[in-house]
Amino acid sequence: PRYRPDWASLDARPLPAWFDQAKVGVFVHWGVFSVPAWGSEWFWWHWRGEHRPDYERFVQHRFPPDTTYADFAPHFTAHDFQPREWAQLFRRAGARYVVLTTKHHEGFTNWGSSVSWNWNSLDMGPHRDLVGELGQALRESNIRYGLYHSLLEWFNPLYLADKESDFKTQNFVLKKTMPELYDLVLKYKPDLIWSDGDWEAPESYWNSTSFLAWLYNDSPVKDTVVVNDRWCNNCSCHHGGFYNCADKYKPGTLPTHKWEMCSSIDKLSWGYRSNMNIAELMDEASIIEELVQTVSFGGNYLLNVGPTKEGVIVPIFQERLLALGRWLDTNGEAIYESKPWRVQMENSTDTVWYTSKGPAVYAIFLIWPQDNVLKLSSPTSSPATQVTMLGFAGTLKWQKSPGKGLLITLPYMLPSPLPPQSGWTVKLEGVE
Repeated sequence: PRYRPDWASLDARPLPAWFDQAKVGVFVHWGVFSVPAWGSEWFWWHWRGEHRPDYERFVQHRFPPDTTYADFAPHFTAHDFQPREWAQLFRRAGARYVVLTTKHHEGFTNWGSSVSWNWNSLDMGPHRDLVGELGQALRESNIRYGLYHSLLEWFNPLYLADKESDFKTQNFVLKKTMPELYDLVLKYKPDLIWSDGDWEAPESYWNSTSFLAWLYNDSPVKDTVVVNDRWCNNCSCHHGGFYNCADKYKPGTLPTHKWEMCSSIDKLSWGYRSNMNIAELMDEASIIEELVQTVSFGGNYLLNVGPTKEGVIVPIFQERLLALGRWLDTNGEAIYESKPWRVQMENSTDTVWYTSKGPAVYAIFLIWPQDNVLKLSSPTSSPATQVTMLGFAGTLKWQKSPGKGLLITLPYMLPSPLPPQSGWTVKLEGVE
């Protein structure tokens, strides 16, 4: 059927299966904001939109007098950007898809947009097509490619004029936003479009439903493309493909609609900050805990890194991504292509989470029990019940719990002064 440019029709489109199966993605926030590399990727807004004293002081102390935001662009060099190395890192991190900022709210495009004259990565800064180069490297590594794109631009005169008219005029949408979206789809054939910057204006202004109808009906990616829910104000968590709802969204119960949780290794920013310290970063245990909770509730987990202006993903971010990948090498069977089980977590504790795949049920426990016995009250055993542990050869002994459920004897762990890694998975077969 052809989709009509209205939400009732667009929302009825089935979500392409690859997205739910993928479960794990990496988000990359990269742009001119990576040059000041301070505060966050909202640097320009905090500095020139809100005139925050700390941002004004920062520029005063570090840059020549009369510096404008445009002066940062030549320093966005991407000198050390090696797309194949990025792709290899993301693959080792266990990512099945990667989402790159093609354009943040600052309006600078990471490809040679013909409607962003002199404010794009071909004319300025890197003099490279960053979107295209990363796309090619990801495709070679068999990773799906998502494009983040902001609908609005804080300081674009066309946008400000439309805003002044209470969004009754649409010059910015017709001359900038929509030409760029169509260009991105036709040029790069993305697997995913991660829209943002939607919150100030209604759908009637953005023309999002017309774009999505074209995307689903006639675009080169009509059968495979997936989109999120940020296409107009009041759209989030209501319309679109999968739901983001809000940054770092945690539903607390099983949602009825496919969703994604985006999170950032740097807890204070999505873009790179040169002054971050270790206490402000997520550790391996928190990342694994977020991933497990998200997937148990049927979500996808999109973990963000911010590269430097030169295009380096700093070693501490690489280390976190590789730790996630090592965990997935062992426990990925309980994550990829899994479905939520009838129970998502043990009600007695939030340290045991469930997923399922076909008849198998996976119990992922985040804290190793002191007596080496894992107590599960939710599964019901049968004569055919068999228990194994991912990454461990052989079956585990278990017995019926006095109340209900199972008591599973875990393999003996050698005492170690270091806290053990986070998260282990027992696979239960023949349970209900």
